[in-house]
Amino acid sequence: MDLPRTADVVIIGGGVMGTSTAYHLALKGCRNVLLLEREPFFGIQATGKCAGGIRYQFGTEINVRLSLLSLPMLDRFEEELGQPIGLRYCGYLFLLTREEDVEAFRRNVEMQHRLGVMTQWLEVDEIARMVPLINLEGVLAGTFHARDGLADPNSVVQGYVAGARRLGARLLNDVEVTGIEVAGGRVQGVVTHRGTVATPVVVNAAGPWAGEVGRMAGLDIPIVPIRRQIVVTGPLPEVPPDFPFVIDFAQSLYFHREGPGILTGMSNPNEPPGFDQSVDEEWELVHLEAAMKRMPILEKATLASHWAGLYEVTPDAHPILGRVPELEGFYIIGGFSGHGFMHGPACGLLLAEEILDGRAHTLDVSSLSITRFREGRLIREYNVV
Repeated sequence: MDLPRTADVVIIGGGVMGTSTAYHLALKGCRNVLLLEREPFFGIQATGKCAGGIRYQFGTEINVRLSLLSLPMLDRFEEELGQPIGLRYCGYLFLLTREEDVEAFRRNVEMQHRLGVMTQWLEVDEIARMVPLINLEGVLAGTFHARDGLADPNSVVQGYVAGARRLGARLLNDVEVTGIEVAGGRVQGVVTHRGTVATPVVVNAAGPWAGEVGRMAGLDIPIVPIRRQIVVTGPLPEVPPDFPFVIDFAQSLYFHREGPGILTGMSNPNEPPGFDQSVDEEWELVHLEAAMKRMPILEKATLASHWAGLYEVTPDAHPILGRVPELEGFYIIGGFSGHGFMHGPACGLLLAEEILDGRAHTLDVSSLSITRFREGRLIREYNVV
């Protein structure tokens, strides 16, 4: 497809945030929507390399409210868009090994209950009955919510791509954005290696590359890329079908069923910012040693696959959502700090409302404005993995 010369909105980035925004703009009647993805396929970078988790268990009210809006949208996804997304409600089980985490999670569970998320508080004997394959050495308590679970990121992206196109939006692959034209304090156009598109509105949905896109427009956007990596094992028939998404919170170590095996990851707290997506084999050994200690059955597992991807991280582990006041027509949807996939449906809708209606009205997300960094209104998320 040829690159159009004009568009009402140009979205940069074809992961879950960009495609959800394109779909919801088109659904609200914005027909001249153009999405540009530099890769040959949509959703193969940060979205496609994530663990696919979806959860209500967060430590701030805004993130819980985003889940309360977004996860029901995933429930309706196949009905609305005709695309199965592999929804599986296995539940998230957080294991707590530090007293300070126990106290923080008690407060978080109270807040979740107040918002209608009925997370269970579990004592160690209850956890032992739920996950007999897990070594509970050092575990003090845990939390579990049965409606947390998993979905397939690629299917969600493809559903939004097909839905947006049916509604008249144009979504193009293999188009690299090289510049953003700005004049008089507002967006004028987007420059690509295939030509320039005049537009009054640009959406930065570039995920880990959001900071680079911001610099094209002369903006300093506090989103940095951080490498994270995942291992998937060969078959482990002893793992039951209802095995939950288990998170050893203090270690940022997690496990969930992936086909006949186990998917496991562990965040490296000393990982420097950067775009390196090669597997750090030294860290993988540290990760696997910790994983085998917590889940001893992994000692006999084979390696099916492993990969690295990028988190898009902000200073307070919350996304930036909405307009940038100093550049009219420039919007950001990014910086989700490892929990973006599950909030993609809601945030695409909310950004479409802000662009077309002047503000997001389904949910007040003004606290997620980029202005919070200048104004000292940071809202730290405790439940980051």
